[in-house]
Amino acid sequence: MPTAPVNGIEVHYEQSGEGPRLLFVNGSGSSIDEARPLLTPFLPHFEVLVHDQRGLGRTTIPDGPYRMSDYAADAIGLLDHVGWDSCRVVGVSFGGMVALELAVTVPERVERLAVACTSAGGEAGSSFALDELGEQGLSGHPDAVQLLDTRFDDAWLASHPSDAAFVQALSARQGAVRSDRQRLGAREQLRARRDHDVSGRLGAITCPTLVAAGRYDGIAPLANSEAIASHIAGAILRAYEGGHAFFAQDPRAFPDLVAFLLA
Repeated sequence: MPTAPVNGIEVHYEQSGEGPRLLFVNGSGSSIDEARPLLTPFLPHFEVLVHDQRGLGRTTIPDGPYRMSDYAADAIGLLDHVGWDSCRVVGVSFGGMVALELAVTVPERVERLAVACTSAGGEAGSSFALDELGEQGLSGHPDAVQLLDTRFDDAWLASHPSDAAFVQALSARQGAVRSDRQRLGAREQLRARRDHDVSGRLGAITCPTLVAAGRYDGIAPLANSEAIASHIAGAILRAYEGGHAFFAQDPRAFPDLVAFLLA
């Protein structure tokens, strides 16, 4: 398993596939292993670079606090380590926040940018404050399923078995046994979202940009994606029939992202 010495920590990463260079940035609490269903559609088309972000998976879990700038700096350091001067970037949820921070920090290194179910913070809107939910995460919130998708209620899940299976899988993942150190890393990642605000710097992004959103996302509402797209010259906004996990709900989503990033 390769690791890169970056910013005083060891970053675990994987690099595979052939084609244009693509950096994939994971969502909250997600390691490479957990993100594989999202990675799979890109692997036939790109040389994909993905890493366990600080505090997660096989990467070092440093003491906090973690900042969004730390996550972007880790990604930039990883690009340096593998010798990529520039690449295409896709970020999902928290990964979208990191991707935006990366793109406003080193815009010259981002060839094309796709962000999904995410927020820019500040006047452009913030995602739901997941750090306020405590150790139980969404499973401890009385309206958890509506955060994932505002349509989700008992009747909806009873008639949509694939959505019900997703909710069950997420609950099982959040209920997994973790060490004290692993809990610290996950907690600090969520806390890094608090001060995330690139709304005033989005104009620095000049590469072709796609902003993808779920119409019924209760974590990163569609309005937040609309705000991101409005602040980036020439950005494309696409809304899909789904919530925070619209990738699994709308079959158009992955093909659209792949096509955009390949263009």
